[in-house]
Amino acid sequence: MVYGLVGQSEWSEYFPDCGGSSQSPVDVVTAQTKYDPTLAPLTPLGYSQHGNKPFTLYNNGHTVVIELPDWMSLGGLPWLYTAVQMHLHWGSGGPSHGGSEHAIDGRSADAELHVVHYNSELYPNLSVAMTQRDGLAVLGILIETGQETNQAFDNILSYLGRVRHADQKVFIPAFDVQSLLPTHLGLYYRYNGSLTTPPCHQSVLWTVFRESVQISQAQLLRLETVLYSSKAEDPDRMLLQDNYRSAQPLNHRVVFCSFSGESGKELTSGEVTAIVVGVMCGCVGVAVIVRFVVKTIRFFTHLRSARAAVNSSTSSWDVLPSNRPAPLPRTKSPEKEKEKEQKQDVALGSTSEVGKKEEASPAPQTEP
Repeated sequence: MVYGLVGQSEWSEYFPDCGGSSQSPVDVVTAQTKYDPTLAPLTPLGYSQHGNKPFTLYNNGHTVVIELPDWMSLGGLPWLYTAVQMHLHWGSGGPSHGGSEHAIDGRSADAELHVVHYNSELYPNLSVAMTQRDGLAVLGILIETGQETNQAFDNILSYLGRVRHADQKVFIPAFDVQSLLPTHLGLYYRYNGSLTTPPCHQSVLWTVFRESVQISQAQLLRLETVLYSSKAEDPDRMLLQDNYRSAQPLNHRVVFCSFSGESGKELTSGEVTAIVVGVMCGCVGVAVIVRFVVKTIRFFTHLRSARAAVNSSTSSWDVLPSNRPAPLPRTKSPEKEKEKEQKQDVALGSTSEVGKKEEASPAPQTEP
């Protein structure tokens, strides 16, 4: 039975686990998530050490798969999980029409990347691990459409034309797998779920990153229109589109998050621009205010100094003795001086005459 030819509602008839109570994907309702402070940032091990061995790109009729070398693994989980493969899910309507499997508060992204690992500490291989409750760990990376080409995803998307039909494989150059992941690996949602395709084993520890990655519209269009779910020899070609499963009920499961409050809020490019502009305007405003205050302080300092100088000079006139020169005696004309001397001589002459008369007159005689 090829599950791609069977509707999702009928999966459980052929694959019983698909009707279980812990199915994936889910719609993450952020208001109902629970903060878990023990959730540490994930640590990709060997993701960047791709070496010279090429990767295998494979169209399995339901998605496109990139097989990963066993030296890649994932730390930061209860056990060590070894990488096995990664694959993509997408829609058919272009940007803003959905295509991801997981949703955040009812909103789907344009596509989604899954990186699959198995518990290599407890189980020998993927086949055994996928049947065990703690057997798998899958990373879910939401993909949005932006303006710029994502060079990391071009390492996959540029080779899709070589595996257009189901069961086709091709070797592609190895690349840095970590470049496909979001920047902040410490912000994510965590819950217990299942494989999103049959047999839907409920053995997956899911990590869905809060931060999405972006590809261009041309890259999304290529993902939605190049691949076929039919084989090359099939007379009727069927485009491989809308290969995502709809959200499943939580059934009392708890979705945990590694962040609390606003610490996990993802800022859009517009919000980041607004913050940068606001900070710059704030800095300019502060500079203007500081300059105004400095000028005001200098003005009042000069004014105070000037007043002090005026007060100091006024008080010195009041305290210091007067240095004004004494008035000069009035000068008189020679004629007035001569007339004055003549008058003084006449006065002196009259005085001397009187004195002589007094001396010439005889003294009165007294009676016996």
